[in-house]
Order: sequence, then structure tokens, then C-alpha cells
Amino acid sequence: MDNQFAWVDFYREFAGNLLKYKNNRDELIEKVKAIYSETGISMPTLERDNQLVDMDPFTVFGLFNKSSMRGENRIKIITALKKIFEVAAAVPNVFDSIPVLNNQNAVFYYFIDKRGASDIDDLWSLFGSALKYAADPSADNRVVFSKYFDLVINKKGSGNSKITIGLYWISPDVFLNLDSRNRWYIYESGKIPDDIVADLPEIENKIAAKKYFEIVEKLRTYVQSDKSLIKDFKELSFEAWRYSTRVNEDIKAEKIQIQRKKRGAGLADEDVDTVHYWIYSPGDGACKWDEFYECGIMGLGWSQIGDFSQYTSKEEMKAAMKERVDPTRPYKNAAHATWQFSQEMKPGDIVFAKKGMYTLIGRGIVTSDYIYDSEDSEYPNIRRVNWTNKGEWPHPGQAVMKTLTDITAYTDYVAKLNALFEINENQEDIEPEERTFPAYSAEKFLEEVYMDKSSFDTLVELIHVKKNVILQGAPGVGKTFAAKRIAYAVMECKDQDRVMMVQFHQSYTYEDFIEGFRPSSTSDGFEIKKGSFYNFCKKAADDQEKDYFFIIDEINRGNLSKIFGELFMLIENDKRGNALQLLYSDEKFFVPENVYIIGMMNTADRSLAMLDYALRRRFVFFEMKPGFSSDGFKKYKKAFADSRFDRLIDCVEKLNTAIAEDTSLGEGFCIGHSYFCDLKEVTDKVLSNIVEYELVPLLREYWYDEPIKGNDWMAKLRSSIK
Repeated sequence: MDNQFAWVDFYREFAGNLLKYKNNRDELIEKVKAIYSETGISMPTLERDNQLVDMDPFTVFGLFNKSSMRGENRIKIITALKKIFEVAAAVPNVFDSIPVLNNQNAVFYYFIDKRGASDIDDLWSLFGSALKYAADPSADNRVVFSKYFDLVINKKGSGNSKITIGLYWISPDVFLNLDSRNRWYIYESGKIPDDIVADLPEIENKIAAKKYFEIVEKLRTYVQSDKSLIKDFKELSFEAWRYSTRVNEDIKAEKIQIQRKKRGAGLADEDVDTVHYWIYSPGDGACKWDEFYECGIMGLGWSQIGDFSQYTSKEEMKAAMKERVDPTRPYKNAAHATWQFSQEMKPGDIVFAKKGMYTLIGRGIVTSDYIYDSEDSEYPNIRRVNWTNKGEWPHPGQAVMKTLTDITAYTDYVAKLNALFEINENQEDIEPEERTFPAYSAEKFLEEVYMDKSSFDTLVELIHVKKNVILQGAPGVGKTFAAKRIAYAVMECKDQDRVMMVQFHQSYTYEDFIEGFRPSSTSDGFEIKKGSFYNFCKKAADDQEKDYFFIIDEINRGNLSKIFGELFMLIENDKRGNALQLLYSDEKFFVPENVYIIGMMNTADRSLAMLDYALRRRFVFFEMKPGFSSDGFKKYKKAFADSRFDRLIDCVEKLNTAIAEDTSLGEGFCIGHSYFCDLKEVTDKVLSNIVEYELVPLLREYWYDEPIKGNDWMAKLRSSIK
């Protein structure tokens, strides 16, 4: 713990040295500039056009106490400070729990054209009176300090958090910082006894010195008592940082789980975070763009409704907007945007910044979770962003008018926006940040998919040898459930970027699959648009060290000869890498060696034609059977310990034997295990619904010409759950 607070000696000595420049600010400015010359770090914007003419001491401290500052840069700046300002104390290397400023709000004064004539002088007076009070907490010194505290905190742009953070930096044993973490820890976390909290005054937006001292003295009395394990304000601040970090991580994990549950587990992607693409306007007419770009953030207004994270739904946000802004407006789009900004956007997402409806001005990558900056009265809701591009590009067509829109689903639109930045020659090549994906193993596959190990090994071998596999079987055997999971098991991770799924239907064509003429979005004519399989193969060809999986659901519902065209030959495992001329474009195309095709086919649908023999020769067919006898399903069934469920499964297994032996049906019509999966509980209603609304209609279809046989089995199923 001693090393944890090693920063205190350096900060305290530096504060004393800094006070010497109160009446020599020109020299202070030159020394500040020297810090950045010596370290090679770009100097932040400290004045309009960085024409620095005056500076306060708290802002100097803020130079090495910013939220987005990397640890190595912080140490570089402090090392330069030690040399330039002749500080004897050792350079600290641990900064956990030290309250920091938001990059967007890291100076304590307004720029020269907006600040009052005495603003910076008043900050120096507060700084000096605070150090004097810390050295001698007399009544007279308190009066002087309180005068400047009230004067400074009530200036535009000042607030409780920023001012008390500055005071804590220079004397953490005397002054308590009231940043958001400490306020939450003191008033809401439950870690401070209720009787102590009840006796504290409420914190106003701009707290008076009298109330501030009341909070400080009552909390000091508490922490110095036997009731408290925390013994001073430094330990309190550290514990607030530690505990709030843990709680925030738990809240974040809970939000992720909620989002994943909404997605469902059927396609195995419930724990995979997909990159989303957003188009965003940085203020009206992009008025905040330069500031946001410089600070590395994006922000939304709506300061009237406070911290977005306090709301549990869009409806609550909408109600707050109506109550505090204008009760006559619907606020549907506004509530949707604020909810997405705080709850759905995540680090790694891509943001395109726009100005108006026809110009793009930048692109960036989100790097933080949602942040509420209570000190910014105009744009308090922010996220940090690594802005990778800045300039002006014509927007393809007309952009949406909304401030923030998730455009992920519009893949063609996203591709056009990405292409604009890919061809920008004025920007250096920017390597995308490496993403990590959840691991996925054969053991995990066998745990989730009710298949025995021998069948799994056979399926993996067929995929590697033939490269084209069709999973066939009756309804409910888990073909769709297994398809992505087998791909992930082969790849050993859930990399969604290397898996694509489409579904064939009677209207699906070669033009959708490979390429074809489509109406142009930029002219009155037509243009060649590439299809899903073409684009997927091109991506795989650029990454041939890794496996890629193209999954086709309901493969036998499409006109396969029409869809595949000349690819009938190219998809063969021994023809991979060989190119043929495409039908529409002057281009030769090949299917890469690392592309695997998994199709799925329902064998029980009487309305579907058998597959073309030419296509059959190019695929292997893996029969997926009901998994009632697999170890996984037996374990799943045993967990319920319910005799009704056991009897129903026994009855279905006997029914499957009868179906398999029926010459008009066969094994391809057996009832699969997925009808009984993902049950949260087993009740009479749950089992009755499965029988009456899923199995009975199926049997009526199977034995429509043998009603006596069908009715007999329907009766057996109903009887098994009584």
C-alpha cells in the first residue's frame, strides 16, 4: 500500500515549486513547452490555436493526469517535470486510483476569447490558499480558501469534480475529491454506514465551501474512527476506484449476457461480439468535430436527462426527455440513439463521422465504454475514439438525418463507406486492431451438439478431405445448430469473420451468389454487383493460412444449377485454385483452397426435389440422426429428473423405430432431439405443448393416408406425459 501512494510526495513537492511561478507565468509557459520538446510528445491544446499566453497551476497538473494518457507518456512527462522544475522526490510509477480529468475537459479555464479577465488569477489564488490551509488549517486560512473556492467553482466550466480533484492532487490528506467514483462510493455503494451517509449534506452541482468542509470533516471523523477500515482520504479514494471498477466490470458483463441472450444460441454466436458500424454527426452541422477529433472522443448532448446509464430502458429515457425538455414531442429517435450510444455501442465498433447529409469528415474506432462527464454542461455523454481518418469525402447518396445510426445491417452501404477510406492516398496505411475471439474446441462441440465422438471425428475428416459437405437429416436433428459449431470447432475459435451463412430459396440466383447486373446507386443505368460467395472467396484468398466456412441452409430449396453456374467445377476439391472466366465480368475467378462449404438439407420435405447428380458428386453427405442416445442428451435428460419427460423420450424413440421401418417414410423422417432441447423447466404445459403443437401435426403429415396408425401414435405420446 505504501508504494501505492508514492505519488503523494512528488505531487506535494511539485505543487510547492509550481507556486513560485504565480507572478512569473511567462517563464512557466516556456517550461511547459520545454516538457513537450524534451519528451517528443505533442503538446495538447491549451489555448485557441495553442497560442498560449497564460496558464493556471491546476491545468499544469492536468498535463499528466488525463484519462486517456498512456502510462509510459505519463512517466515521460513527470520525468521531464522533475528535471525542469527541480523536484527532488522520486518519479512515481504507480498511478492506480489517482483521479484524472477527461481529455475533453482537461483545462481549468476557458480560452482567451471566452474567459473572464480574472479567471486564471482566481485559480492561482485558490491554489495558493489551498496550500496555505493544508500547511496551517486555521480559521483565518479557511476563510480565505473558502472565498476563492466559492469564487472558482461558480465560474462557467468549473464544477465539483474538477475543482476537488485539483485540490486532492496537491494535498490528499486534507482535501477530499468528489469525482464520480468517490461520490458513488460514499453515497450509493453501501460501503459507508447508513447513519454516516444520512448525516452528510447532499451534493449540489456547484457545492459551497461550507458544505464541502462539512462533508470533509464528517468523513474524516469516520475514517479515523475504529468503525472504519479505511484510515484516510487516500485509502478512501483508492477503495472507491477499486470497488467501482469491479462493479462496473460486473455490470458490463451482465449487459453483455443480456445482449447475448437476445441473440439466441441457435447459431452458436451468443458469446461473439460482432463489430458494428455507425454513422454519426458530431454536433449540429458537425460543429464539435475539430474538438472531438483533437480530444479523441465522440459525444452526445442531452445533458438535461443526466447520466444515460441510470436508465434501464428506452422508455425511461423517453419519459425523462418529455419531463425535462418538451412533453409534446415523441422523442422516439432521440431515445433510440441515446440508448444505443450508452448500451449497445462497444469498443471495436467503427464510426463514420458526417457533416450534413452529403459529406463524410472522418472515420474512427471506438476504444471505451460509455462515460458520463458531469463537468461538461453541453456534451457530457462521451466515448473515446481513435479517429483514424480526417478530411472530406462525398457521401454516397444522401445520409440519414439522425445524429447516430447503426448501419451494420446495410452491408452494401458499409462496403461503400469503407471503400472511401481504403482508397484515401493521403492517409498512412492503418493496421486494424487485432481482435480476439472466444475459443471453441471439439469437447465444447460434443457438449453442445448431441453427437458421439466417432461421428464428430468422421465429419471433421470428411470436411478436410472433400471440402464440400452436406448435413442431411430429418427435422429437429440439429443441422442448423451444428453447422456453425462444426466450423468453429475446426477453426478452434468463434471467428465470425471467417464464417458466412446464407439460405437458399426458389428465387435465389447466380446473380445473388456470384455476380450480376443490378440497378446502379450512382447513375440511371445498371452495374455489376458481386454476390455473397464471390465476396467471401475473395476475402478467404487474402488469408489462405486460415480456414473459411461458407454455410448454405436449405441447400436443396434453390435451383442449384442456376445458382452455381460454372462453379460446379470450381468447388471440387481437386479443382481449387483453378480460375474460370465469369459470366458477366471480364474476370477470372477461383475458389480458394481454404474455403469449405457446408450445406444443410431436410430429407423429410416431400415438396423438395432430389439434388442434381452433378452436384451430388461434388459433395459428401453426412446423415445426422436423432441424438437421444448420445451422452450429452442423456446428461441433459437426467438433470431434469422428471419421469414424464423420461417417458416421453422413450415413446419418441419407439416412434422413431416405427418411422424408420415404415417403407413410405424411413430414417430420414425420424423425429429429432431438438424438439426437446433448451427447456428451462419441465411442466405439464411445456410437455403438452410439444406434443400437441409440434409432434402431432408432424405425424398427421407423415401418415395422412394411414390415419389409424397416426392416431395410435398420437395417443401413445399423449399418454406418456400423463
